[in-house]
Amino acid sequence: MSRIAQQVETPNELRRPGRWLALAVLVLAVLLVAIDATVLGLATPFLTEDLEPTGTQLLWIGDVYSFVIAGLLVSMGSLGDRIGRKKLLLCGATAFGAVSVLNAYAHTPEMMILARALLGVAGATLMPSTLALIRNLFHDPRERSLAIGIWGAMASAGAAVGPVVGGLLLEHFWWGSVFLINLPVMAILVVVGARMIPESRNPAPGPWDLVSVALSFIGMIGVVYAIKELASHGPSSGTVLAGLGGVVALCWFVRRQLTLPAPLLDMRLFHHRGFSGAVLADLLTILGLSGMVFFLSQFLQLVQGRGPLEAGLAELPAAVGAVVAGLLAGRAARRFSVRSVVTGGLGAIGLALAAVTLIHGETAYPLIGAVLLVVGTGAGFAFTVTSDVILSSVPQEQAGSAGAVSETAYELGAALGIALLGSIVTGAYQTFESPAGTPPANAAAAHESLGGAVEATHGLPAQQAHALLTAAQDSFVEGLRLAAGVGAAVLLATAVAAWFLLRGQKLEDGIVHQ
Repeated sequence: MSRIAQQVETPNELRRPGRWLALAVLVLAVLLVAIDATVLGLATPFLTEDLEPTGTQLLWIGDVYSFVIAGLLVSMGSLGDRIGRKKLLLCGATAFGAVSVLNAYAHTPEMMILARALLGVAGATLMPSTLALIRNLFHDPRERSLAIGIWGAMASAGAAVGPVVGGLLLEHFWWGSVFLINLPVMAILVVVGARMIPESRNPAPGPWDLVSVALSFIGMIGVVYAIKELASHGPSSGTVLAGLGGVVALCWFVRRQLTLPAPLLDMRLFHHRGFSGAVLADLLTILGLSGMVFFLSQFLQLVQGRGPLEAGLAELPAAVGAVVAGLLAGRAARRFSVRSVVTGGLGAIGLALAAVTLIHGETAYPLIGAVLLVVGTGAGFAFTVTSDVILSSVPQEQAGSAGAVSETAYELGAALGIALLGSIVTGAYQTFESPAGTPPANAAAAHESLGGAVEATHGLPAQQAHALLTAAQDSFVEGLRLAAGVGAAVLLATAVAAWFLLRGQKLEDGIVHQ
C-alpha cells in the first residue's frame, strides 16, 4: 500500500468544489437501490394475490435481486476502475430506470423473477461506483468519514424508508407502482450527475479479464443457490453439484487473480487484517439481520393486521437510528476506537434480535419500535466505520474494487440471510396443522406462505377461516422467533470476532498523498 506522507491540515486545492452536491447525487443512487431491496416486502401480499407464486417462487422474487448483485459486484467494481466510475454509474442508472418498468408490469412469477434479476444487474453497476467516487471526491479523511457516514446512513435509511414509500404507494396504487418511483429519481441522477460528478478511473488498469468475470459470477451464484436449496429442501444431487461447481469456480477465480498481472480483484487486499475483519463483519451482520427485515413487514401486516402505510411507518425508528449513528460514527471511532464502535454496534443489534424471540401476535408496538431503533443505531455505527476502514485500506486507484468487495459482502450477506433465515421461518411455518374440514386445495395454498393463507380463507365459513388463519399466523410467528434467535447468535459471535480482528485499527486523520 502506498501510504506515504500525511498532513494534518487540508490544502484548499484538495477540497474539490461542489463535492457535497456531487455527494448528494451519489446518495440518490444508494438510497434508491436500498429502497428497492426492501420496498418489495410490503408489496408481497399484493403481489402474491395477483401473480399467485409458489412459496419457492416468492423466495426467489425476494432474493434473486441480491443474488445477482452479489455475483456481479466485483466485476462491475473492476469495470468502473477501468472505463470510468462516473460513466458506469450513469449507464447503470439509465438501465436501472428502464428495467424498473419491466418489474412494474410483470404479469407472471417467472417474468417477475427475471425482471428482478435484470434489476440486480443494473444495481451492481451503482453501488461500488458510488463508494469509489466518494474516495476520489474527499481527500480529507475526516471529511471522507462524514461523507461515508452520510452514504451509509442513506443506505440504512433507504432500507427502512422503503416500507414507508411502499406503504404510501400501496394505499393508493397497485403493487407495480413501487418500481415506477425509480424513473424520476434516476432521471435526476443522470442529468445532475453528468454535470457535477468528476470522472475517475485507474490510470493503468490493464485488461478486463472476461474469464475472471465469468468465474466470479458462476461461483457466487452456484454457492448461494446451493445454500438456499439445501436450507429449503434438503440435500439433493442437483444442489450438491451446484455447490461444488460454485466452490470450484471461486477457487479457480482466486488462483487466477494471483497469477494475472492486472487482476480483476487484487487478493492481496485481504492480507490487511483491518480490511478482512471489516468485510467479514459486514457479511455476517447482514446475514443475521436481513432475514428479519424481510419477514418483519409480513408480520406487521399479516399477523398484526396493519395497513401498508402503517406498517411502513412502524419501521421508521430503524431509519432514524441509522441516520443519527451514521453521522456520528466517524467521530466516535476516532474518540474511542474502531473496534469498540463496531463491536458495540454489532452487540446492540444482536441483543435487539434476541428481544425479537419474545414477541407474539399481540405484542404492543413500543417493544417492536424499541427493537427497530436499536437495530438501526447499531447498524449505523458498525457499517459506517467498517466501510471507512475498507475504503481507506487500499490505494485510491483500487477504490472501485474495494467498494465492490464491501458491497459484495453486504449483498451476499443479504441473500444468504434471506435464504437461510427465511428457510427457517418457512420450515417452521409449514408445520402447522390445518383445522379439521379444511378443503385440501385451501390447506395446500395456506401452507405455501402466510399471504397464501390469507387468500385461502376467502370463501370459507367464518369460524373455519379464523381457525385456519390463526394457526398459520401462530406458526409464522414461531418461525420468526426461531430465526431471530439464530440471527442474534450470529451477531453476538460477530461482535466478539470484530473485537479481535479490528484490534489496533484506526481511521486516518490527515491527507494521504498517493
